[in-house]
Amino acid sequence: MSGQPPRDEDWRPSASLETLRLRATMLADARAFFAERGLLEVETPVLGHGGVTDPQIESLTTRVSGAAAPLYLGTSPEFAMKRLLAAGSGDIYQICRVFRDEESGRWHNPEFTMIEWYRLGFDDTALMSEVEALVARLLAPRRRLARAERLSYCEALRRHAGVDAHSASLQELRAAAAARGIECGSELDRDEALDLLMGLIVGPRLGLEAPCFICDYPASQASLARLKPGDPPVAARFELYLDGLELANGFHELCAADEQRARFERDLEYRRDRGRGLPAIDERLISALGRGLPECAGVALGFDRLVALAVGADRLAQAMAFPLERA
Repeated sequence: MSGQPPRDEDWRPSASLETLRLRATMLADARAFFAERGLLEVETPVLGHGGVTDPQIESLTTRVSGAAAPLYLGTSPEFAMKRLLAAGSGDIYQICRVFRDEESGRWHNPEFTMIEWYRLGFDDTALMSEVEALVARLLAPRRRLARAERLSYCEALRRHAGVDAHSASLQELRAAAAARGIECGSELDRDEALDLLMGLIVGPRLGLEAPCFICDYPASQASLARLKPGDPPVAARFELYLDGLELANGFHELCAADEQRARFERDLEYRRDRGRGLPAIDERLISALGRGLPECAGVALGFDRLVALAVGADRLAQAMAFPLERA
């Protein structure tokens, strides 16, 4: 809408006042949930010198007087929170605004609210149970949830797309997409083709009767998660779906500084090959991992989407006061 005058009604919030009141109640309930479990609420900077190398996420940057280079607006508080964990903070959580470029649409907004927390001594399995408990609490009493299903990434792809995520060839993945009316371009590699199937075919079919955790992602999609032993190895990573929407992404966290740096550098090589931006590696995170990150699991949950599901909204704008179009 840049350069265009606002419409007469654009000053109004896109969510109803009833929804905004419910949103405030859900935020208070979330804080109570964590307080009961002894988690410390923390705040970390929105601006940082290091960016996110993940090829699936694009950072927004800004200029600050006196800074030698552009600063990155946080896509997640993860890196700074891990520095706190390495410093001995113990279990922590944060509710904050985060920013991602190239994310606008029915269920996306470049600025949104995230709930992120870390639990010492937890693995991905234990953290899934706590995520389920939080979601059930925040959606009550408007919605009563059945017990969550837990489904491996491989089983989800087999059930809903008819392919084996570990052994299917790129040609077979493209054929599976085409059979469902989705074009899988020749420029996409195997992981990108899997992402396409998950995003457009599998994801919308998940969590329709009960929350659904997708776990044990392919090792190539580990991101910041450690790998589980086995053949083939899988990542200690999960995502939560409800009503076909992804709500949360969690990991049994990788603690090895050298391995994390190697993954960041592979991300940058991937970006370089595709002519994408090359964000600066967060060296302070690497230093913190080198000093010792305690054994822990962490998760990020999209709060706006959860509010939308609570009120039966059909788009994200109905769950927030002012989306980008009305900012």
